[in-house]
Amino acid sequence: MSMNESAAPRLVVPALSGLYEALAPYSYAFMRFCVGAIMVPHGYVKLFNGGVTNTAAVLAKAGFEPSFAWAYLVSGVEFFAAICVAIGFLTRPAALLVAIELFVITFVFQWGNGYFWTARGYEYALLWACLYLAIAIRGGDRFSVDRAIGREI
Repeated sequence: MSMNESAAPRLVVPALSGLYEALAPYSYAFMRFCVGAIMVPHGYVKLFNGGVTNTAAVLAKAGFEPSFAWAYLVSGVEFFAAICVAIGFLTRPAALLVAIELFVITFVFQWGNGYFWTARGYEYALLWACLYLAIAIRGGDRFSVDRAIGREI
C-alpha cells in the first residue's frame, strides 16, 4: 500500500459496520436538517412571540439602524432561511445568509466576551457559522428539495 492510500479504519465494534454503511448515505441530509431545524425556533420566537422588539434594542445598541428593519431581517433569516436549509431548498443562499448572520454575531456581539460560550463568548456562534458555511459550500446534496426539483444554485 502506498502512502497516498489509506486503509479502512478498523472498527472497535466490527459488528456495527453494516449499520454504519446503511446509514452513511443519509448522514449529510440528517446533519443539514438538524442544523436548520435547531435554528428555526430562534426566528420563530422573534417573529411570532414578540422577540423582534428585544432584538431591535440589541441591534440599535450596536449601531445597526434602522434597528427594527434589521431585527425583522435577522428574524426572517433565522426562521425562513433555516427552514430552507432543513429541507434543502435554495440551500446554498439560505445557508450563506445564516452563516453571515452568525459570523456577525461572533465578531460584533460576542468576540469581546472571549471564547467560551458559558461566558457569552463566541464559541457557539462560531461553530454554527462554520456549519452553515460548510452547508453553503456543499449545497442540498441528495435528499433535498433542490435535488428533487433538479435545481441547485
